[in-house]
Amino acid sequence: METLFPQSCLLCSSWQAGPLGICVGCLDDMPWHMDNACPQCALPSSDNMLCGQCLKTPPAFDAARSLFQYRFPLSAVLQQYKYGQLLTIARTMGLLVAEHIGRQSAADCIIPMPLHRRRLQERSFNQSAEIAKVVSEQLHIPLALQACARIKPTPPQASLPYKQRIRNMQGAFECRAALKDMRVILLDDVMTTGASLDALAKTVKDAGASHVECWVIARTIAE
Repeated sequence: METLFPQSCLLCSSWQAGPLGICVGCLDDMPWHMDNACPQCALPSSDNMLCGQCLKTPPAFDAARSLFQYRFPLSAVLQQYKYGQLLTIARTMGLLVAEHIGRQSAADCIIPMPLHRRRLQERSFNQSAEIAKVVSEQLHIPLALQACARIKPTPPQASLPYKQRIRNMQGAFECRAALKDMRVILLDDVMTTGASLDALAKTVKDAGASHVECWVIARTIAE
């Protein structure tokens, strides 16, 4: 199929993209973030040790892993996916997550970051859920699309200070599934301060989850 119908690279339009949709050269140039990161919040940390913030005030989730740093060209790719509805990117990112993050996972289910129904109507798809479908298929981990819901509409978090983000997320989610003693993966596209994932992790743990890990495509790194 690749010979008969070659796919062009999402970044450089080369016809050497292969099954991922990104050519080897562009993939090598992506801002990978797999090493020297805090194992709990995925911010840079020497020797993969817990960072000072997680030692002082640990988040509700037990671990976080990110494929990339949120910077160009990855940032442009994700913006095109989210706002330009370039849905082929979901498969590319799902395959990369499965290959580089998920192979050793012993999780019981994957829960994508929920969108409030108003936001879902505006966008017509949940970007995290589309990626989670691919990861679930690749790793044979059950996908719990309806386990959690976003019941409180919140403004876009990106433009808000950290304390406001935390206040916004209070009471934002509810869990509609029994998760007693389950190991849960929360999947999101971008992790900025982690306020949304922290709030969702608290909700999931209140429902009985024993271990909560966050998998994200990109982590925002403060300059």
